[in-house]
Amino acid sequence: MKNIAEKNYKTKAIEFYRMAFKGNPRKAVEHFVGNHYIQHNPLVTDGKAGFIDYFEQMAREYPDKEVQFVRSVEEGNLVALHTHQTWKGEGEYVTMDFFRFDENGKIVEHWDAIQDIPDETANGNTMY
Repeated sequence: MKNIAEKNYKTKAIEFYRMAFKGNPRKAVEHFVGNHYIQHNPLVTDGKAGFIDYFEQMAREYPDKEVQFVRSVEEGNLVALHTHQTWKGEGEYVTMDFFRFDENGKIVEHWDAIQDIPDETANGNTMY
């Protein structure tokens, strides 16, 4: 039987994302990030401090934002999260986040893409 320290990467990625998004990025980094953190989002500086600064600012500016996890995929040490974000007064977004984990089960690299959710689509399909 697995103990809590052996959770799968998908579960860890979701817990990390939720904790940071809901206003506690420092705790998220302490629990889930490895020694070095490589950031590929062009709006966030590299490293743990850059991540914490960005998410603390986001929490101050958008305290009522919400995130729903639509799906997650794990392959080896990579996790992809597909989310629906609602930023009250700003809009709704679909995001894809990718996380790479190290041999200790810690997040060490992140990529993402964000897209506005349109009112209509040419194909009639939702973003999910």
